[in-house]
Amino acid sequence: MSRIRITGGAWRSRLIQVADAPGLRPTPDRVRETLFNWLGQDLSGLSCLDLFAGSGILGFEAASRGADYVALVERAKAPFEALKTHAQTFSDPRVELFCCDALKFAPPSGRRFDVLFLDPPYGQGWLDRVVSRLDQLVTPQARLYAEAEQPLQGLGSWSVVRQGRAGQVFFHLLERA
Repeated sequence: MSRIRITGGAWRSRLIQVADAPGLRPTPDRVRETLFNWLGQDLSGLSCLDLFAGSGILGFEAASRGADYVALVERAKAPFEALKTHAQTFSDPRVELFCCDALKFAPPSGRRFDVLFLDPPYGQGWLDRVVSRLDQLVTPQARLYAEAEQPLQGLGSWSVVRQGRAGQVFFHLLERA
């Protein structure tokens, strides 16, 4: 098991254990720092969804930076159990966990999200498969963050407004076209 640290906000420098699971690649520190420079360091008033949570680091970073609500969705058992352990140590009612398939996730009370993190396993077509669900999950002004194994031009009706690369990871901030 490896560990990664939260890079900013109230929980800055807290460590998170990363479960050993196939395809699990936590977003590197440098990439998360760039992402939260793009989104803003203070996420107060925003609702965030980490649809392929894995280690949960993107969702925990959002909560650390003041997001009003963070949903973490993970279908694999080992990473989900690790998420439960971390959520219990933070003991924060703003963070809610869901053990289910990303394509079947139904937000509680019809909630919609302002920020959607998409960091699915590579090589399985998840980004293309989730496009049809985006409008059901997000607010009209939402922003999407997506990681992929190659650069994205867009995602459905969403356009890339910022992008970067770190090693094998291409990362993107998207807004509605």
